Order: sequence, then structure tokens, then C-alpha cells
Amino acid sequence: MSRVQLALRVPDLESSIAFYRSLFGTGPAKRRPGYANFAVADPPLKLVLIEGEPGRATVLDHLGVEVEDTATVQRATGRLSGLGLVTQVENDTVCCHARQDKVWVHGPGDEPWEVYTVTDDSPGHGPDGGTVPAAGPAGGCCAGR
Repeated sequence: MSRVQLALRVPDLESSIAFYRSLFGTGPAKRRPGYANFAVADPPLKLVLIEGEPGRATVLDHLGVEVEDTATVQRATGRLSGLGLVTQVENDTVCCHARQDKVWVHGPGDEPWEVYTVTDDSPGHGPDGGTVPAAGPAGGCCAGR
């Protein structure tokens, strides 16, 4: 099953969790310090909340498409490259508390998109398995390379 991913940097993680729990009628599938994600069945959505700076507005961190397996990521990489899009492949990387294989592209407004699959869980958030400080859309582990 594929689903769209929306990753947001939010100023108040607990309030955001409460709001999205009400909006989608389900709680987080994963919680870590400064991080939560929702696996929403209807509509099919992976909503990722990353703790941002208090007092700031919520901002888009990145967008994505979660796919079933690495072979699907590889097919997407070939298709996107074949369309002339610049791709950046990241295999066996840790991001958002999960080990992933992925490919990044950017939309016409420089919005970062990833096509990814989760291969394993990870206690850490960032590429080295550690934590990533709250940062704007240009920072962090999933910053749309």
C-alpha cells in the first residue's frame, strides 16, 4: 500500500498531537521525544510531526510517498530520472526514527519530495541514529536534500 506523507514542523507538539488525533480519529502510531507520526487509514496518509521552534508558525518540512519496498523505490528512481528530474538516492539511512531507503526530488517551488520505504525501526532520529535538533525546513534529517 502506498500513501502520501506530510511532514510538518510544529511549535507545540502536544497540542498538534491532540488536534490531529481529533481531526483523523486516531492516535500516533509512533512517539519519540520531539516527534510523532500518524498512520491514517482514511484518507491514506502518513502525518509526521516534528517539534519546531515554540511560538513560530507550523511550516512544511517535506512531502513524501511511502511505498511497500526497496524495489518500488528503485523503480520510482528510474522513472523520475527518466523524466529528467534530479534525484538523490539515500539507501540504508536513518531518518524520522526509522531506517529507510529513499529517493529525493524537488518540485517547481523547491518543495522536497521523498519516495521511501521503511526497512526497520530506529531509536534515533537523524542520519547517525542520534537526535536532530529542531530546525527549519532546511535542517534536520528529512530536510529534502
